[in-house]
Amino acid sequence: MSAVPEVRSPEIEVFFDGGCPLCVREIRLLRGWDRRGKIKFTDIHAAGFVASDVGKSQDELMARMHGRLPEGTWVTGVEVFRRMYAAVGLGPLVWISRWPVIRQLLDLGYVVFARNRLWITGRCETGTCSIKRTQ
Repeated sequence: MSAVPEVRSPEIEVFFDGGCPLCVREIRLLRGWDRRGKIKFTDIHAAGFVASDVGKSQDELMARMHGRLPEGTWVTGVEVFRRMYAAVGLGPLVWISRWPVIRQLLDLGYVVFARNRLWITGRCETGTCSIKRTQ
């Protein structure tokens, strides 16, 4: 008899761009590892998704990765990845990613990627490839 993974309430809801091939690969990998349902995946590129329903604008959600914790707190950028990887049992990797120099490099690398994501993934539609910066 095989053990059935215990299903729990999600530890984080992740808002990802389903139109981004690199993003989709990462999410597919994490979905495969998330056997206990600790991550809720929400595609902001899906038909029917309305950003204002979650209290954000589409531009905000497109500018960087967002995650929402069960109590409603928002996290963004690399912290979302840390939370997802911790949720699937990769805590040691998350711990290393918090070391000061590594944290700074990952945060900077993510900012560069996020600003250039449309260009990197070949999705420039209007001649500009930058994503609007939101605070």
